[in-house]
Amino acid sequence: MSKKNLIKILKYTSPNHLYIITLDNILIKLICPFGVIVLQDVGELKQGEIVNVERVKVTYQMITVFSIQNKLYYYYHFDFVLE
Repeated sequence: MSKKNLIKILKYTSPNHLYIITLDNILIKLICPFGVIVLQDVGELKQGEIVNVERVKVTYQMITVFSIQNKLYYYYHFDFVLE
């Protein structure tokens, strides 16, 4: 993906929120900070720990990453804590 295309896509995104669809097909807007549970040990985070996502970002390959404790982690290491 070119930088020009990425800029066009990112124009419609925000690092402060994330939209997800639940298993019941309900659209939910999560506003940072929001809680996630660590699925497997990654970096300094331990499996089962609940941490807060400070920002949502995307890589050049369009993979979502979470900023947690000022470090970036791929989204697939976490599950959402929905109340």
